[in-house]
Amino acid sequence: MQLFPFHGGLKTVRHKTESNQQAIRCAALPQQLHVPLRQHVGAIAKPLVQPGDPVLKGQIIGQPDGYVSAAIHAPTSGIVTAVDKRPVPHPSGMTDWCVSIEVDGQERWIERRPVDYQHLHPSDLRNAVRSAGVVGLGGAVFPSAVKMNLSGHCERLEHLIINGAECEPWMTCDDRLMRERASGIVAGIHILAHLLVPREVLIGIEDDKPEAIAAMVAACAGTGYEVCPVPTRYPSGGVKQLTKLLTNKEAPVDGRSTDIGVQCFNVATAYTIHRAIDYGEPVISRIVTITGHVKQPNNLEVLLGASFAELIAECGGYQDGVQRLIMGGPLMGFALHDDQVPVTKATNCILAAGPEELTPEQPVMPCIRCGACMDVCPADLLPQQLYWHARAKEFDKAQAYHLFSCIECGCCSYVCPSRIPLVQYYRYAKNEIWAQEKEKQRAELARQRHQARLERLEREKQEREAKLRQKAPARAEASVEKSAPTASVTNANATPLTAESPTETVVRNA
Repeated sequence: MQLFPFHGGLKTVRHKTESNQQAIRCAALPQQLHVPLRQHVGAIAKPLVQPGDPVLKGQIIGQPDGYVSAAIHAPTSGIVTAVDKRPVPHPSGMTDWCVSIEVDGQERWIERRPVDYQHLHPSDLRNAVRSAGVVGLGGAVFPSAVKMNLSGHCERLEHLIINGAECEPWMTCDDRLMRERASGIVAGIHILAHLLVPREVLIGIEDDKPEAIAAMVAACAGTGYEVCPVPTRYPSGGVKQLTKLLTNKEAPVDGRSTDIGVQCFNVATAYTIHRAIDYGEPVISRIVTITGHVKQPNNLEVLLGASFAELIAECGGYQDGVQRLIMGGPLMGFALHDDQVPVTKATNCILAAGPEELTPEQPVMPCIRCGACMDVCPADLLPQQLYWHARAKEFDKAQAYHLFSCIECGCCSYVCPSRIPLVQYYRYAKNEIWAQEKEKQRAELARQRHQARLERLEREKQEREAKLRQKAPARAEASVEKSAPTASVTNANATPLTAESPTETVVRNA
């Protein structure tokens, strides 16, 4: 099919063969799991268990809280030992609420109930996906049930895109998944196509994955789904970039892909939808690439909540020269503070980086206005202008240059000859804008509450005055009756008293 190249991008050193030469291997069952309750975009799940509770494999332990949220399940059977805050994978090293499970080793499942999706109401099908905890496993971890609801966004979906590009260097978990479980991915696509009814289904895979392409072509035979090899150019796996490549469509700056009749899901997400609907299995594990300076790089199927340190040990341990542990790839991933943090649904790669994988630390030099950042920006932005405005804290101007269209791919920082950490400035500006928006929302909420209080007090005052006005005639009548003269009571045999003058009184006394 015809492809439509996107602006910018990079040719990177791939480093794929280090980990994609062996089949996916199941990681050993750990003794302890620390399962975070926040593994998705949106509201954190509400814990449904407490210390001492026994749990079964697949049992829901975190209930979705709100529309944009997802369920969390026990990855295996055991006893809950704690529900508390523990370190989680995050650039800041923050802690978050986790359910700690002491594993009993018996792997006792809940009762698994497959769903006949072809005879299920669309809302019930989405609820089944939501209850299974399915989120985007490409790294965005947005609740899939929300993306499967097109009401209010578009009347007819033109293109359902399945993202198998996996453009980030070192990462091969999707590559191995497509090679080994292509039929399961296609089964998940069937479910998505049944619900979304797209005009066509396009599966984008970078052309440096010939085995994955061949496996998906074979699995899609007779379905009408089109497997589309795309050029190996970072970041072709970005949703906007892959959409441009395959359809020549671009979402509006402040809009969504559904505004142009496109919806995109990762291949791993499609596979988990298949397992959730066709087998009744919630998301309790994922495939993770363990690579870099480890002795035996590989792709492991890992229970959520297992520690990074255990996975590194299972791949033979660290090699000499490790300088940084990165979750994700070297361009869009982030460094971790230690390796005791747990695997989450967002963990697609663990990279033990040595000096050759990291950009050498060099002093930041002034911008020379060379324009290299603009040439490689896949979002077709002006990174130099964004940098100046973010640095000067001119956030309104940064937004005018479409700051939030930046996908933080790192292309600009990668080519900058002055070694300016451009993406860090963009993230700083975004966080400041979000903080200001939250402050405005809090201030607006306080204003609305104050206004509502004043209106309530005024309403109560008017109600009191109205009641007083209603009671006023009755009180006036009662007051008139009380002040009227009473009739004299006389005795029929008594002589009426008359007023006497002082002279008459004196004469009578004489």
